Amino acid sequence: MAEWQSTVSPVALARQLRTAHLPEPAGHRPAYRELAGQVRLLVSEGRLAVGTRVPAERELAQALALSRTTVAAAYEALRADGYLRSRRGSGSWTTLPEGSSPPSDALHPLPPDESGRTLDLGIAALPAPQPWLGQAAARAVEQLPAYAAGHGNFPTGVPVLREAIARRFTARGLPTTPDQILVTTGAMTALQLVHHALLSRGDRVAVEAPSYAHTLRALQRADTRLVPVAQHRGRWDLPEWQRVLRDAAPRLAYVIPDFHNPTGALIDEDQRRALLAAARTSGTTVLVDETPAELGWNTTEMPRPTAALDRGAQVVTVGSASKILWGGLRIGWVRAAPGLIRRLATDRAFTDIGSPVMEQLIAAELLTEHLDEARADRHQRLRSSAEALLAALRDQLPRWGAELPPGGLTLWVSTDGLSGAALAQAGEQTGVRIAAGSRFGVDGAFEHHIRIPLTVPPAAAPDAAARLAATAALAATGHWPGLDSALPLAV
Repeated sequence: MAEWQSTVSPVALARQLRTAHLPEPAGHRPAYRELAGQVRLLVSEGRLAVGTRVPAERELAQALALSRTTVAAAYEALRADGYLRSRRGSGSWTTLPEGSSPPSDALHPLPPDESGRTLDLGIAALPAPQPWLGQAAARAVEQLPAYAAGHGNFPTGVPVLREAIARRFTARGLPTTPDQILVTTGAMTALQLVHHALLSRGDRVAVEAPSYAHTLRALQRADTRLVPVAQHRGRWDLPEWQRVLRDAAPRLAYVIPDFHNPTGALIDEDQRRALLAAARTSGTTVLVDETPAELGWNTTEMPRPTAALDRGAQVVTVGSASKILWGGLRIGWVRAAPGLIRRLATDRAFTDIGSPVMEQLIAAELLTEHLDEARADRHQRLRSSAEALLAALRDQLPRWGAELPPGGLTLWVSTDGLSGAALAQAGEQTGVRIAAGSRFGVDGAFEHHIRIPLTVPPAAAPDAAARLAATAALAATGHWPGLDSALPLAV
């Protein structure tokens, strides 16, 4: 029986390896040691899962334009260090050295048993807005018997929630009817349904740089070709977007124009119109992620939703209750033309059929009766955390750079040339979970950034910054107990 649970194609692994920057420059390190160190870094960060079958030596050598001898030597070094196992007829798969702890991923929820001793600067999610969640849940329990007589499966969503979402779009300046709404089990499910419906293997997808890490990873796993387009000081580089849309003709453009994750940027209506015009000419569908759209805690000017500026039904919008309400509800949605909504509802029958009725009723009650209170609670928490964290960072790490964004859930922090991957690795020793900037870029971009979520209470900000400073001091040495073999220096 095989001991691997998944596989990675040569092309996909080659892309990941290009993002794995070791904390020390290669110098005179042999190529096989560099390659082995990159694989170890991916495994130790959780970006290449334990139990992943890796490509054959010849296949990976071709994808990396290296000699087969180099790849064979790297694989042998990985086997010697306990990061790779091989069996004739089964291939080779990633492992961990005996006695090692499983790699943690700062972008995945912190295990409950670690919450008391680890500072989680990875997950950008707030606790539930109380007492409104409890009140909405009580009301949903009263409503549930009306749904209990049937099968309980609503492929497009419970009508009361579809209506509530449609009303919210309309109130924001985008007239919407319930047949334009599909309720999903979280925003990632919504994004994956759209990807599956609109994309094929090898299609080009234009993305902002930086962009949301999980979406980038999902698109890479689907073997699409990502074309990054940089942001500049919170604005889109429109000439570059126009060039990419004209020359690359991507099938899809994925953007987060409202309180962007990770930068917090807010794109104005003029830029949105210009992007839509260029996309219309190239025949590109624009996928707008509005997950953070209600989090404008540092601005009074809100553009209309991007789809309100659309003249050709080329915009598909994804949203979520996770950021403005609570992630534990696992409620997301898609807004699109009714025909596409029907297609997505048919497609989802092969995954989850529908989202839980109880959670949909809670979300509908919150959106209808308690949105203003919940939003005010979120805005106050996020503004207080951002101001306190910025002050503490300027005190403890004055050479690092960050600005107060107009909204969103995170600060995008430049680290004065210090590797974000090195910080994340050092954080394993200091008890700080850190999301390296390269997770939010394509092909290793943003290595000298990290993302900090606005989940730290103001009173805890000085301690959080102090622990970050200690982690930075350790990362700068390049030598951390228990990790020397995982990140080899020049030999």
